[in-house]
Amino acid sequence: MRLRNWIAVVVSVLLLAAVGIVGVLVNRSALRAADTVHRTDSQALAVNNATLAGSMQLLSAKELSEFASGHPFTLAPGAAADRQVLEKYIRKSELFPYGAALTSLDGKLLNATRRNPLPDADDPGYQAMRELLLAGKPGFSPVMSVTDAKGVASAVQAVAIPIEVEGAPVALLVGFNKFTDTNLQAYTTKLKASAHTTQIVDGAGVVGISSDISKIGSRIDPAIVAAARANPAGPIFVEYESDGVEMLAIAVTGDPLPSGWAYVRTQTTASFDGAVHRRSQTINVTLLAMLLIGVVGISILGYRTQVQRRRADEKFAALFQHAPDMVAVLDADGKLSYSSPSAASVLHFPPGSLQGSSVFDLVHPDDRPGMREAFGRLFDQRDSVLRLQCRVLNSSGNATWFEFTASNQMHNPALNGIVINARDVSETRAFQERLAHEAQHDALTGLPNRRRMQDALGSSLRQEPVAVLFVDLDGFKPVNDAHGHEAGDELLRQVADRLASCVRECDVLSRVGGDEFVVLMPGIYHRTDADAMSTRVRLAIEQPFYVQGNEVVIGASVGVHVANAADDPDQALRAADHAMYEIKHLGGGRNAAIPEQRHLLHVGRHRSEA
Repeated sequence: MRLRNWIAVVVSVLLLAAVGIVGVLVNRSALRAADTVHRTDSQALAVNNATLAGSMQLLSAKELSEFASGHPFTLAPGAAADRQVLEKYIRKSELFPYGAALTSLDGKLLNATRRNPLPDADDPGYQAMRELLLAGKPGFSPVMSVTDAKGVASAVQAVAIPIEVEGAPVALLVGFNKFTDTNLQAYTTKLKASAHTTQIVDGAGVVGISSDISKIGSRIDPAIVAAARANPAGPIFVEYESDGVEMLAIAVTGDPLPSGWAYVRTQTTASFDGAVHRRSQTINVTLLAMLLIGVVGISILGYRTQVQRRRADEKFAALFQHAPDMVAVLDADGKLSYSSPSAASVLHFPPGSLQGSSVFDLVHPDDRPGMREAFGRLFDQRDSVLRLQCRVLNSSGNATWFEFTASNQMHNPALNGIVINARDVSETRAFQERLAHEAQHDALTGLPNRRRMQDALGSSLRQEPVAVLFVDLDGFKPVNDAHGHEAGDELLRQVADRLASCVRECDVLSRVGGDEFVVLMPGIYHRTDADAMSTRVRLAIEQPFYVQGNEVVIGASVGVHVANAADDPDQALRAADHAMYEIKHLGGGRNAAIPEQRHLLHVGRHRSEA
């Protein structure tokens, strides 16, 4: 009897040991899959944020290049005209309001704005910037420091582009921005969270942009800098210690960020691993405890196991109930075998109603073919990972942009499906679309800018004739001088509204700079139609404006040119510009007769040549 009891105890212990080993292995496999998805998703998010940061920095260099190409400089040391051009530029620029300078190719200062103090000429950041330019890369300096008259230090960055004459660089145009005042810092501040810190650092590890603004100008941990230099090709995870606390950093170096700069997100390892790791450790401890109490009997131990498993499931479900991300598992037919509670709440479906439904039925009809093709490739590749963005329909039929990260775990017995992590990226896409809109529209009037107008003119001339009206305001400068720039800006906005009421729906109205506007009229074959629009525009502008309680009367000189299909777009703009200058020379729109259109061999210079 005693032997039989011992045999029963031994069998119970062996059975429990076998169950415990299987449980540990399954838990470890699920944890690896969750870690894979979590790390992949974190890397994708880091790359997306780094791409956005790099795009915003490259946009600043692009604006600087466009300004340099449209404004010839004398490049004489201390030239007052050059300084006036620079001062005017920083007053209008949203990206370089801090300051600008002209230097020789070897770094000698030729001219500079005086609004704010600029970094000392011997600051090593200038040399690093010039080395990048010599290597054919965008000229971005590392973090540079300036001190104002009150002794307050600030972190700034210099961005340089070459000024070319007849195709050869002769000098450098340098723009300065204060990190705390940039659009990139404003965006990064929105990413602030108690669990992690988002930073953009230079090659030496000095922080330029940070979700914690107090860290700007400080240095990140040397372990991150060393790891980033050793792995310059892409996103990496760096594990290190800070004041005895285990830390984890995600670093993105190289493209699309400027050379030497890196995107870094740091947090404690515990916060990164989160509750899933803690729950996994609890399960492992529980399994070991069950082995120790195996002698109590299979029945009691089995009951305890069931209770603990049920509680673990409830806690796991509670963990995902309010999570912003949706987690789901698909079977071989694309149907949901599991979906986190947050999936139903985010999409406003009744709890449990998504179970068994096809994921393709939730995708916007326009995105379904691409979604099916992508998942078809994923099913054919073991352990492959897929990332894509598509629109998902909620219970009301409204579409929201989500980013999917899918991992093929069909071979994984713990999951046996495609593991999906979905994140709402509608705000990120809206921000990117807003950046694209701002790149092609005038910030003051909201009208298409010069680049957008030139694209529209080139596209239209490939199909049909286009009438080009070049409008320059008469008497605008006195308004600025008498009432100030704010009144001038308000007048330009009213002029834009009035011009918009004159043009046809198919016409393109743009502001090309200062007080100059261009109207494109596709499909106009006869000069009389263009002249009629010119008269309508001129008469509209001559009506009084009311700006800040003052009645303002101005005029408009309108140059007209009807370009034939397949004509050169730049030639058409120059011809309209020349016609406008002829009217200017005759006394402006109020006094000059409309000159006849003629073919021009030598026309006035137009800024589209830049």
